[in-house]
Amino acid sequence: MGRKDILLCAAFAVALPAGQLMFKWAAAYDATLTGPLPLRVVRNLPLMGAFGWYGLTALVWFYILTRVPLSQAYPFSIFGSALVPIAAWLIFREPMNWQMAAGFALMFAGLVVITRAQA
Repeated sequence: MGRKDILLCAAFAVALPAGQLMFKWAAAYDATLTGPLPLRVVRNLPLMGAFGWYGLTALVWFYILTRVPLSQAYPFSIFGSALVPIAAWLIFREPMNWQMAAGFALMFAGLVVITRAQA
């Protein structure tokens, strides 16, 4: 995997938690709306933004997979998922404990091992 591919995969890994944060903001905004769920969904602009973001990230993922084998790209997706609890802790002040931090460190170490093995 070349440097450009690693950068693309890393950008995708950061885009995933950004989308999750957008969904969290949309959920908080939903609490300010009234009416039945279908009406709230249509009026929830942060939710529409989150859907759009996920559509864009799906296109980026598709592009990555045209260049990189899934077995090499997927660890970045896992790393992106690991960033979600950290972002939730930093932005929404959600609880974080040492087990979560240790798990994140292990996932990051695994990503480093995999990317170095592919170089």
